[in-house]
Amino acid sequence: MTDFPSEWKDLRVVLCHDWLTGMRGGERVLELLAHAFPKAPIFTLFHNRKAVSDSINAHPIWTSWLQGIPGICSHYRWFLPLFPSAIELMDAPPADLLISTSHCVAKGLKPRGRTRHLCYCFTPMRYAWLFYDEYFGSRPARRIAARLLLPLLRKWDIASNAIVHRFVAISNHVRDRIRTFYGRDADVVYPFVNLDRWTPDESEQRAGTFDLVVSALVPYKKIDIAVAAYSRSGMPLKIVGTGSEYRRLRAMAGSNIEFLGWRNDSDLLRIYRSCRFLIFPGEEDFGIVPLEAQACGKPVIAFGRGGALETVADRLTGLFFEEQTPEALQAAVARASEIKWDPCAIRANAERFSPAAFVAGLARSIQSTLSS
Repeated sequence: MTDFPSEWKDLRVVLCHDWLTGMRGGERVLELLAHAFPKAPIFTLFHNRKAVSDSINAHPIWTSWLQGIPGICSHYRWFLPLFPSAIELMDAPPADLLISTSHCVAKGLKPRGRTRHLCYCFTPMRYAWLFYDEYFGSRPARRIAARLLLPLLRKWDIASNAIVHRFVAISNHVRDRIRTFYGRDADVVYPFVNLDRWTPDESEQRAGTFDLVVSALVPYKKIDIAVAAYSRSGMPLKIVGTGSEYRRLRAMAGSNIEFLGWRNDSDLLRIYRSCRFLIFPGEEDFGIVPLEAQACGKPVIAFGRGGALETVADRLTGLFFEEQTPEALQAAVARASEIKWDPCAIRANAERFSPAAFVAGLARSIQSTLSS
């Protein structure tokens, strides 16, 4: 693991993360920060110890009063209106630096005294500004409630920026959102991919016999586009992931589509190495999955919006499609099938997003925060 400057070993640091219910890209960033600052307490709305890594659990973890609600880690979306007040009621200790890793309300933890606050922003609150139809569903009662709630969430989201001294965005795409919604500038420091974990199979470089989706099965990921496209084409598709859309997707899927559920990293490495293409049909803030696939030497077929434009090199490490339709995806798959892909070039692109590059970039932003 790459370290931050040694002179920071005595720095008093507080970490804050929205919630701890799994180990996805955001939690991998927090895990690296937890390693870098081993004495730092972690503040979070709620915490499922069984769902996060030992290195995170080794820290003192302070949760909000929401932790006492039965089933909160599984049904947290129902409690979204309570999140801003819950984070504001938490009492952080005095420190030199507060680092919030935030896509919802973590940036709302108030720094004490002269504490400097750096927010590593995965995105401005998706629930308030983006994809709210996908998050709140199509039921009329939910949609009405969401429309009433959104102005309040947006007002709080903007007001809470006053306690952030510096924003760091995970991509240029997110930096543009921060400028649009918050009127603030931000540094850009890309998240990292674990290049030691995700590696090509050097003994076998032939193209796989199936295509692959690795994703949470939730509406805004647009997995239904891939299911519809492959059900029509009849080509083999494997889907790794779980979520609220599972039953609907399974009902519309042809017999050529296999749902593999959640898989551990060892299984997922084998699956990445065996696939032909990774299919990435949603618009993401950054998207770590395309980098995992590229680190394994596999090309990506992605919707040409969002963070994928910054992680996938067109016709070198993947192809883009311009409309979120099954037809556009099918056409891109057909074009990709005619290209002779170079696994070494694909891997080299992923290597730009190393832990060392992340640490160097974030260290510059931390230094600027402490010095300002």
